[in-house]
Amino acid sequence: MGNKEERVVPVPAINRMPFYLAFVKSLKRAGKEYVSSTLIADYMGIDSTQVTKDLSYTDIVGKTRVGYEIDSFITILNDFLGFSKTDSAFLVGAGSLGSALLHDTGLLHFGLDIDTAFDVDADKIGQTVNNIEILHIDQFRDMAAAKNVKIGIISVPVAHAQSVADLMVAWGIKAIWNFTPSRLKVPEGIIVEDTMMYSNLAVLFNRLYRQENK
Repeated sequence: MGNKEERVVPVPAINRMPFYLAFVKSLKRAGKEYVSSTLIADYMGIDSTQVTKDLSYTDIVGKTRVGYEIDSFITILNDFLGFSKTDSAFLVGAGSLGSALLHDTGLLHFGLDIDTAFDVDADKIGQTVNNIEILHIDQFRDMAAAKNVKIGIISVPVAHAQSVADLMVAWGIKAIWNFTPSRLKVPEGIIVEDTMMYSNLAVLFNRLYRQENK
């Protein structure tokens, strides 16, 4: 991809791209062959120049007065976002949220395979959820190295999040998907992506109450 590989893609642009991809896939299912930046922008509720700028970070190229060819759009954006190959991950914390993630077979469509789950609860250890085995966290260390797993998912109570992150880093994990409200402290070079439902819920409530009080 030439110099485009060296460009830093803004996080907001990356956050929008899966929505672009889902929309264009829906057009493909409807039998469409081309899509314009204007059509994508209308769907997203943003300006078409923003869509064009976002896609400029990829190798997607449109045709004047025609738009983007849908098949190549999907292929290129899938590759760009990392969805076209599968990476294995270990999950720590097989409670209600962790179990929900284990049941989410849709993650495989986006390139993530939760290989094994870990916990410290004796009642959970030895069980399987969606054919994924739950092991004691002490087994994480050797398995991460043996299976060359670089992605860890944390869905433990907030009080244990940092200690789990410390173990993950020590045992070779390079990227952490954090589902707790804890702000993890990790060494430079370790990637952390926070997904905090409570934060999103706070925004939802705030917007709802402000609208009701107008």
